[in-house]
Amino acid sequence: MIGNLLGAMSERILMIEDDRGLASMVREYLATSSIDVTVCHDAASGLATLERGAFDALILDVMLPDRDGFDICRSVRARSSIPIVMLTARGDETDRIVGLELGADDYLPKPFNPRELLARLRAVLRRTTAGAQAPGGEVARYGNLEIDRNARVVRLEGVERPLTAYQFDLLCALADNAGRVMTRDMLMSRVRGDSHEAFDRSIDVHVSRIRSAIEEDPAHPRRILTIRGTGYVFARRPDE
Repeated sequence: MIGNLLGAMSERILMIEDDRGLASMVREYLATSSIDVTVCHDAASGLATLERGAFDALILDVMLPDRDGFDICRSVRARSSIPIVMLTARGDETDRIVGLELGADDYLPKPFNPRELLARLRAVLRRTTAGAQAPGGEVARYGNLEIDRNARVVRLEGVERPLTAYQFDLLCALADNAGRVMTRDMLMSRVRGDSHEAFDRSIDVHVSRIRSAIEEDPAHPRRILTIRGTGYVFARRPDE
């Protein structure tokens, strides 16, 4: 369902937000950067529009009049890899963590600067299209785990495993430094960059999601190991 950005005149974004004033402001601001925003003010029309159209990303409010935004995020992520940026009214860390656990790529607390929203959208879109822009193919194999950077797909025993764009890049950052302990700050800097706010717990949430996708027993991981008080290390072989 993700639209093809390469060669397109502009990105197409779907925004599901019941605050009409905010939605109008975002649409007008993003239009100045050649981003076409389609706005829906409730979950029902938003999901129907998402099914009918080809969009490059979804901006999703947590609090909607007819359905919880977290529930929508879970539903969309179950059938699509479209990048999702969630808007949280309180900016509560718990809301952010829940959104990440359900598969959101990023979060932004209200009120926010539209310039920051643009930066975050650009970041998730870059991560999504990076593989398509890379020449040739590059598949890294670690036992029964394959990381296909060109297709941006992870396979475990030949079966594709679902990861968000952010989680895929986080896994690549760990795998690129296999055997080396990576602190949370190092991982946040490599994946998100220094320009965006991040917090340690977000890394932990994403690592948990990655483990659920690639570990045979996520409760007892053998591929991505926790170094207590420091960060994580990627083992080239599960028995390392």
